[in-house]
Amino acid sequence: MTRLILFIILFVILYAILRILIQGTPLWRKKSSQKMEPEELVQDPYCQTYIPKRSAVRKRIFGKDYYFCTQECFENFIKKSE
Repeated sequence: MTRLILFIILFVILYAILRILIQGTPLWRKKSSQKMEPEELVQDPYCQTYIPKRSAVRKRIFGKDYYFCTQECFENFIKKSE
C-alpha cells in the first residue's frame, strides 16, 4: 500500500514538472483569461465596407480623417469628389 501511495505522489510530481517544461504553466496557477479587446472597425466612405482600423489606409482630408480599404478606393473617392 505504501508503494502505491509513493508511486502516485511520484507520478503527480513528474506530471507537474513535465507540464511546466512543456507549457510553462504550473498546476497551482490558473490560466488568466486574457480579454481580447474588440477591434475597431471603420467604414470606407467610397465602397461602404467595414475594415479594421489598424489595417485601413488613413488619409486626412480638410482636417478630417478618412479610412479606406485600399489605395484604389481612396483614389476613386477623390475622383468622385471632384
